Amino acid sequence: MPFVLLYLVVEIVALVALGSTIGVGWTLLVLLVGSLLGLWLARREGVLAAQAIARAVTDRKVAHVELTDGLLVAAGGVLLFVPGLVTDVAGLLLLLPPSRALIRRRLVRAAEERAPELRTARIRARGPVVEGEVLDGQANRTSAPLVIDGSTVQVPGDLAR
Repeated sequence: MPFVLLYLVVEIVALVALGSTIGVGWTLLVLLVGSLLGLWLARREGVLAAQAIARAVTDRKVAHVELTDGLLVAAGGVLLFVPGLVTDVAGLLLLLPPSRALIRRRLVRAAEERAPELRTARIRARGPVVEGEVLDGQANRTSAPLVIDGSTVQVPGDLAR
């Protein structure tokens, strides 16, 4: 409950300050233009974030950057729906890619400080994944080269003949 009251006080103070500086009409125009611009940006950035997530999944990458961007775009869209000047500004900042990248880096750093295994997972996710099996002890190795016995099979329609 105290946060709601604080939010209301901050929004009222911001609107009164802006209204007394530039006038009531201009303040309403700023709110309208900010909302329209924010809705357009939210749609555009939301589609771009969804495409980036799909591309990362298709490429079999860990999509932590894409998912964080999608989360921040969604939060920006929610803030735009909440009435008020301060929330509109905060929502627009979350929708702009440069400020979103700054916020994303801070969020990732804070999450990695709370859970250090996230940093390890992020670092390891950059390299290629090689499927394999770990053997205990020394493998049986001989000095002779490895020879694979077998024959080649012709596949119908194969161009390499």
